[in-house]
Amino acid sequence: MALWIQAQQLQGDALHQMQALYGQHFPIEVRHYFAQWIESQPWDAIDLEKQQEEFKAKRLLDSLIQELQRKAEHQMGEDGFLLKIKLSHYASQLKSTYDPCPMELVRCIKHILYTEQRLVQEASNVSTSGGGLMDGTPQKYQQINQVFEELRVMTQDTENDLRKLQHSQEYFIIQYQESLRIQAQLSSLSNLPPAERVQREASLQSRKATLEAWLTREANTLQEYRQDLAEKQQRTLALLRKQQTVIVDDELIQWKRRQQLAGNGGPSEGSLDILQSWCEKLADMIWQNRQQIRRVEHLTQQLPIPGPTEELLKDLNATVTDIISALVTSTFIIEKQPPQVLKTQTKFATTVRLLVGGKLNVHMNPPQVKATIINEQQAKALLKNESTRNDSSGEILNNNCVMEYHQATGTLSAHFRNMSLKRIKRSDRRGAESVTEEKFTVLFESQFSVGGNELVFHVKGRVPFAVPDKVSWPQLCEALNMKYKAEVQSDRGLSEENLVFLAQKAFSSSSSSPEEYRSMTMTWSQFNRESLPGRNFTFWQWFDGVIELMKKHLKAHWNDGAILGFLNKQQAQDMLLSKPNGTFLLRFSDSEIGGITIAWVAENPNKRMVWNLMPFTTKDFSIRSLADRISDLNHLLFLYPNQPKDEIFSRYCTPPNSKAVGDGYVKPEIKQVVKVDSDPMLDAEGEFDLDETMDMARQVEEFLRQPSEPQWTGQQS
Repeated sequence: MALWIQAQQLQGDALHQMQALYGQHFPIEVRHYFAQWIESQPWDAIDLEKQQEEFKAKRLLDSLIQELQRKAEHQMGEDGFLLKIKLSHYASQLKSTYDPCPMELVRCIKHILYTEQRLVQEASNVSTSGGGLMDGTPQKYQQINQVFEELRVMTQDTENDLRKLQHSQEYFIIQYQESLRIQAQLSSLSNLPPAERVQREASLQSRKATLEAWLTREANTLQEYRQDLAEKQQRTLALLRKQQTVIVDDELIQWKRRQQLAGNGGPSEGSLDILQSWCEKLADMIWQNRQQIRRVEHLTQQLPIPGPTEELLKDLNATVTDIISALVTSTFIIEKQPPQVLKTQTKFATTVRLLVGGKLNVHMNPPQVKATIINEQQAKALLKNESTRNDSSGEILNNNCVMEYHQATGTLSAHFRNMSLKRIKRSDRRGAESVTEEKFTVLFESQFSVGGNELVFHVKGRVPFAVPDKVSWPQLCEALNMKYKAEVQSDRGLSEENLVFLAQKAFSSSSSSPEEYRSMTMTWSQFNRESLPGRNFTFWQWFDGVIELMKKHLKAHWNDGAILGFLNKQQAQDMLLSKPNGTFLLRFSDSEIGGITIAWVAENPNKRMVWNLMPFTTKDFSIRSLADRISDLNHLLFLYPNQPKDEIFSRYCTPPNSKAVGDGYVKPEIKQVVKVDSDPMLDAEGEFDLDETMDMARQVEEFLRQPSEPQWTGQQS
């Protein structure tokens, strides 16, 4: 309700914008009387692209209608009579509007709440002393709004000048017609008697001379008006182009970049609503100026006056058409990207949106969008406007969709909900490039008409993947950390020590100084083509294996800080030898993808040693969890540096099995066993091999599965 209280304090244009959010699709009275309920509902928890979440939307719709009916029933007295009727009417209206499509109610309310929040923030920024801005609203937003105000004033100024020009030209034409009438009268004087003719001729000639002198001066004035108006329009278009560059080439590109990062684990790219509002303002002002230029062209055709204005108008017309063309083609975007990895015969969804569709009334003739899959070379050729002969690199089912206009939010979009990649054509792989390195892109195409087919645009949306040959190590660190946190779903990211370890692995270096790696770059080949020294896997394969292991089995332990992970054997040994016997730590295996090992310090008959178990993998943890395995090993006492293991792991352990017998079977139990004095359990790198132990456990399990004899008395036969 706090937002609605603030929204009611809006003034001027902001108040009008807020009021414009409401109408028959969602009455403002409903927002007012149910503000607290509306603001407390989980609207953002519903993914509008997932059709299976429609039941959540239906539940919210039903709850809202129940709230309306309940409040209506409690209205009493004369004052409550009208409100009771209104609320009952709104309940019926909302039910009939949204019952067939409850997701549209969610879309509508999300748009309302977001826009109110934005208007309140902008109003707060204006009223903040010293011009300071609230957190979360960049100063650039204020600059953009200031430029829009400047453009509004300039456009209104040229509109006023255009009206003056039109009135002056209309009066000029009237006077010009008068001069033609005088000339016709002079031509007819020959039929009059000489005396009368001379008298009339002198009077007409005087009037003609005066009028022609005025017409000459006025023609020059009109030409100056036209010239001044054209120059003003030039300045307006220059500012419009500059504003469009800021919004489309800066802000929208940044949104697309955030969208790319979100696909790799970064934070959400954020709503498009504010970008759409800017793009719509641009479209509105560009179209107003285009109409002004066309009106000036019409005036010049009505009254041709030789001069430089005609050429200037041609340039203006070409410029404004170019600006609006760039806006329409740039704002045809992919709101929800398809998956980065597409599998054949698997359904996927995506959404494309035209940010200026509602403002330019594109929805009056709903366009159709077609999706095709093309390879990287075809995508690059399209960017260069080279013909690709309409080739595709595969076949997508359900690849056509009509764009729909959602009046509540003012959005024009196409929701592809059930696309499926039927087949893919692969090119001959070059050199060492693997099949996983061959890239494809989904291309979306459509055709829009604007202004009653006055302008027609053929648009294509999808920038192909751009994989640089090499990146700086700090950039790669940022990406690895972002990916790791997103996949493991953890707030605990990679520390500087972790990143140094990764640098040592990536560059086969022994330096422990972070500064040494800051100026280094990593090539794609080093990242995921060349195997690490002495291994049969790449750096990325190793790191991706760590991610898979963590997110499937060890997320909770990572979040608890129980897993150090990014350590080599020598580092583990140096850390453990200074600790009491039984101290252990968990580190990722250097020798196996997706492996984690337990290193611990123990007393040997000759000296204290650090031991390393053979790595556990996903397969092992699907049999018995890490916490259970650590609990089984009694010689593990303290998690490094000095925490009793039960304090860390006991809450994750599986409760002991019941000894009850059911259906003649005893429930088996597997336990981790390590014999530290058995040399055959060590591999070539000094790691314990658990295969023998696990074979023994499986044999015990099979034995325990044998049926028991209920009549057995314990006596031998």
